[in-house]
Amino acid sequence: MYTSFFGLNEKPFTITPDPRYLFMSERHSEGLAHLVYGVTESGGFIQLTGEVGTGKTTLVRTLLGKIPAEVDIALILNPQLTAVEFLVTICEELGISLPERRDSAKALVDALNQHLLGAHSRGRRTILLIDEAQNLTEDVLEQLRLLTNLETAKQKLLQIILIAQPELREKLSKNSLRQLTQRITGRYHLEPLSRDEACQYIDHRLRVAGALTEIFELPAKREVFSLSGGVPRVMNVICDRALLGAYSRETRLVNKRLVRKAAAEVSGQSIMPTILKWLVPAIGVAAAMFIGAALWSYYSEREPTATATISAAKDNSQTAAEIASGTDDRPATTQPDDPRLNQLLVESDSSAGITTLLGLWGLEYDPGAGTACEQAAANGLSCYYQRGSWAGVRQLNRPAVLTLTDNGGASHQATLIQLNADSAELSFGETQMTFSIDALSKFWFGQFMLIWRPPNGSADAISPGMQNENVRWLRQSLAAIDTNYEPQTSTPDFFDQELEQQLIAFQRQNRLDADGLAGQKTQIIINSMLALDGTPTLAAIR
Repeated sequence: MYTSFFGLNEKPFTITPDPRYLFMSERHSEGLAHLVYGVTESGGFIQLTGEVGTGKTTLVRTLLGKIPAEVDIALILNPQLTAVEFLVTICEELGISLPERRDSAKALVDALNQHLLGAHSRGRRTILLIDEAQNLTEDVLEQLRLLTNLETAKQKLLQIILIAQPELREKLSKNSLRQLTQRITGRYHLEPLSRDEACQYIDHRLRVAGALTEIFELPAKREVFSLSGGVPRVMNVICDRALLGAYSRETRLVNKRLVRKAAAEVSGQSIMPTILKWLVPAIGVAAAMFIGAALWSYYSEREPTATATISAAKDNSQTAAEIASGTDDRPATTQPDDPRLNQLLVESDSSAGITTLLGLWGLEYDPGAGTACEQAAANGLSCYYQRGSWAGVRQLNRPAVLTLTDNGGASHQATLIQLNADSAELSFGETQMTFSIDALSKFWFGQFMLIWRPPNGSADAISPGMQNENVRWLRQSLAAIDTNYEPQTSTPDFFDQELEQQLIAFQRQNRLDADGLAGQKTQIIINSMLALDGTPTLAAIR
């Protein structure tokens, strides 16, 4: 959604583990070194622990790309199994034919032992890597210990690596598992990132995704660290949401305010600015001291005159009234969480939005005559559903039905009929009101639908190699928009290379995907730029 806006090749802050995005902090370097040691050495257990989201799985994915050719690996991602199911899974991962008695632990261990001996004789080593190992039952952990008894006279046949949350350490501290604990030859706990590492981590992921300029201000990066505790997964979620927020506000630089808002949205809780975390308690203490001093003064002196009391009350009352009424000569501003909007959403008619939109096209919505889009199609129009930003809606320049979410989480529809630089006018049936973009952004998460008139009644994409009237329309339209373009062809209805190059130039100029394919979005923007009679636009509606 926001990638092209920021000049990125892909979303940089997904939570899916991707080795390309691995940020080698000092902690991650040491953690990976422990895993590599486990792969290259023989015998015992290697244990890597870390809190949720610290990057354990990403390290595992990176390790899998570094495994030597002579190593076979059995990877278990879901260890919530019985002891027998666990053995079956290991055999399946290593391609071992299961014995007839697959419900027998002894038969399964014998088959595994024969496979390991054969692999050892061929100069191969076998690694068992278990992710989410904190979910292993005590029975399975005991079975793991027994598997380390599979050995030759010189070395263990199976190297075991446990990747887990800290709960595994608590589980292994039990006296009943002390024999297993004694066989762990390497332990490492993956800590969250430091503040400096967190800032470098954000820059690293943006660079991998193709960023060429600064996107997060330094204070914003530090705020991400403060709100996430340096946990990479939490940082990813906050940063992704902050980019979306910046995109919806058409700003290419993420600041602290956007980060705090993003964190509040993903956590469902309001985020207090860092300075207020100590300022609010300090104000509370100061207020308590002030009240105490006032009471002490009152009871110690008890001789105020009536005139002084009335005068003070009058002054205080006037000051409070001035503050409440805003008579401090500062211009009034619309609050971002304007309660009027939420009330309008709650009271709005569910069909008012589409009724208004069709009315702008000269059509009357009939609930009994099929869906709104079917009625539009019957009149040569087409519906266009999309999820985007204010910039995208402004570029399309068409009135649209916005899907808005009220404070209770319910969805409603309102028609966007005018869009200015920092405000927008919405229609709620008979009611029309103007709100700031900031106020609307709290309720709108990018979903909208508009109506447009496709050329010759067909909304299909126009692509190279086609020959029809839509191609002729595309060529004529691009020539009308760019007066320097003079088609040099005897077959104007054929999509040739000349037309493709002209279309790509148009798409680049208008910051569209320059794929040389005239999809619906490209066609809508062409229509809007031609300003055909009878086409309602956001700029033209008053």
